[in-house]
Amino acid sequence: MNELKYLQKIKNLHRLNPHVIVGPGDDAAVVTFDGPLQWLITSDMLVEGVHFTGEATPPELIGRKLMAVNLSDIAAMAGVPAIATVSLAIPRGTSDTYVYQLSKGIEDLAHKFGVAIVGGDTNGTSGPLTLSMTLLGRATAKGPVMRSTAQKGDAILVTGRLGGSRAGKHLHFTPRVEEALYLHQHYSLTSLIDVSDGLASDLRRLTEDRGLGAALLKAKIPLAEALGQGSDKLRHALTDGEDFELLFTLDPLEAEALLHEQALVDCPLTRIGTVIETPGLFWLAKDQYLEAISWKGYVHG
Repeated sequence: MNELKYLQKIKNLHRLNPHVIVGPGDDAAVVTFDGPLQWLITSDMLVEGVHFTGEATPPELIGRKLMAVNLSDIAAMAGVPAIATVSLAIPRGTSDTYVYQLSKGIEDLAHKFGVAIVGGDTNGTSGPLTLSMTLLGRATAKGPVMRSTAQKGDAILVTGRLGGSRAGKHLHFTPRVEEALYLHQHYSLTSLIDVSDGLASDLRRLTEDRGLGAALLKAKIPLAEALGQGSDKLRHALTDGEDFELLFTLDPLEAEALLHEQALVDCPLTRIGTVIETPGLFWLAKDQYLEAISWKGYVHG
């Protein structure tokens, strides 16, 4: 089943619960219990042959990626990662050394971001190597930032560069946890998401729930150096996915101040467009003519 269609079915089944502030559909769920603290809960799965190539990918990088993609979801809510559980379905006959290296990749990145691995499950399987993690994070005092709260006229910004996954960025990226927390603390973000399925898909998610769209400037899309000089580099930057950069919106005046400051170390910030009232994605030409963008991002499954 198509991932997006399945997600919509899950959202339609969602029932109101006093503990659930944000249910399925954002980068993480938001729940609260007996007190003011809001918890962010996300879960991500990696499957051999879909998210990585088993024989060609070192096990330590596979484990690292599992931790990183979950951390990126917490970053996309501007939260603080805290606690995780890990479940592994390991093909029978896999060596202890391989499993150790896999676990080391998870633990090393968990340690870097202060995440405690508190449990999980391990099973043998005749199928492909499959890894799953559930990660809990804490919302800050300002609360989480949602992906569906952009406003007409907002500036659209992105961290880093796009289109590097084919050159291996999807295995080596550092989740933008610290960057998201800084932006949330010092600016009034109106929406936030991580670029996991490609700018073309994730920007639609950022705008479509409110019936809005986005006008983009081709010359402003920050392209990864790995894309080289090919004629398709812009399409790859919008559709390849797994860049795991932050995509966010805020008031244009705040955006101007942020771009002037450029306070994120080793992480350039670029304004790539504007939220508009017309649904869809468009290129904005010099004469203000809107050209529809038909490209879609990557779909898992």
